[in-house]
Amino acid sequence: MANQKIKLINYCLVAACALIPWNATAINHTGAFGHQPLLGDSLASRLEVLESSSQFGLNGNNATENMLIKSLFEITQGKTKQALETIDQLISSTPNFKLAYLIRGDLLMAQSKQIEGFGDVRVGSSTDNLAGLRDEARARIEHFLSQQNSNQYPNLLIQANDNQHYVIVVDAFKSRLYLYKNDNGQLSYVSNYYVTIGKNGAGKDSAGDKRTPIGVYFTSTELKSALPDYYGDAAYPLNYPNELDQHSNKSGSGIWLHGTSQNTYSRPPRASDGCVVLSNPDLKALQPILQAGNIPVIIVNDLTLSDKNNTYAEEKGELTEVLDSWRKDWIAQDTSQYLSHYSKDFFSRDGNYQKWADYKTLVRASKPLVDITVSNVSMFSYPTASQKLVVVEFDQHFKANALENKMRKRQYWVFENNTWKIIYEGKA
Repeated sequence: MANQKIKLINYCLVAACALIPWNATAINHTGAFGHQPLLGDSLASRLEVLESSSQFGLNGNNATENMLIKSLFEITQGKTKQALETIDQLISSTPNFKLAYLIRGDLLMAQSKQIEGFGDVRVGSSTDNLAGLRDEARARIEHFLSQQNSNQYPNLLIQANDNQHYVIVVDAFKSRLYLYKNDNGQLSYVSNYYVTIGKNGAGKDSAGDKRTPIGVYFTSTELKSALPDYYGDAAYPLNYPNELDQHSNKSGSGIWLHGTSQNTYSRPPRASDGCVVLSNPDLKALQPILQAGNIPVIIVNDLTLSDKNNTYAEEKGELTEVLDSWRKDWIAQDTSQYLSHYSKDFFSRDGNYQKWADYKTLVRASKPLVDITVSNVSMFSYPTASQKLVVVEFDQHFKANALENKMRKRQYWVFENNTWKIIYEGKA
């Protein structure tokens, strides 16, 4: 059996996903086909550190995934019997996990012959299905190996308001969803989950392009209408296309957070029509949070995480200051100064900057006395590479003579010529 031992580096992370004979001296060298490990260092050594630190975490929200990783680690050590026992235990607890069955099949075949590749092609096997399972294995193990500390934070400006108790950040490129709690305005890491995104990746532009949108969105409450089994146990719509998407002429709809069909634990990383898809158990774990609605969901194409909770104190301070200046200039009825807070590229549901300026000039001609308060502010970096953009929301209380109203307002602030300007304003 010595020549049947399988090396994890080539099994899951090498581009060809080839299975090759393993031995103790080969762990730091290239594979049989000359492939280099994608993550560079001795992955087996890193896995040994993880194992010795008891970081497999076979309980908790990633228990299923970590049991899969445990079996692969046992394979790298040549412990095929233990690996098979682990896989059998995993299948017993999660009988619809297709990736686990594939690895089990390889382990059984390895007892009688040299395996030629991950999911060694058998009669009736689908090349597309095998490719999807390879991608899923890669995404899961790369995430596991990249974890230096589970308490990592997104490199984004995120300030939730008092009513937003949680924030979700999705890394579309790495097929990962991160959940954070709002602890008095500071992020606190809670958990993370494997997800599936659109078949054609991220960056949705049009209906039917099978891409997942990039941006800042907010969930609706659970859809109550009966849905096909394809959508799993529940579905929570996102507000795509948002105001910026519509202004950019992006089309399409029906982008949801939802589960998987009952016969499938998880789908490959790129397999949805644009939705963000979780396993049903993971979706159930998030249900108490999602059922409240209005959960911020920031979808990023390739998220940068840090061990430090970057609070973006300087940007928050700048935006807080300019927001208050905008409010004071409105109260002072200084039309010119008030309009200086708006970008010439400003848009609203009613028109462009010129139409907005004409309307505000007309309203302020009589210099009405007004009182405006702003409270419960939230700020979220918009994940766009072209410009620095932040979605700002707040409760606005407006009083003027016989008129009084309260509303939740949403603004998009763009950093333009070294100054923060409003590019969109409307009801949230």
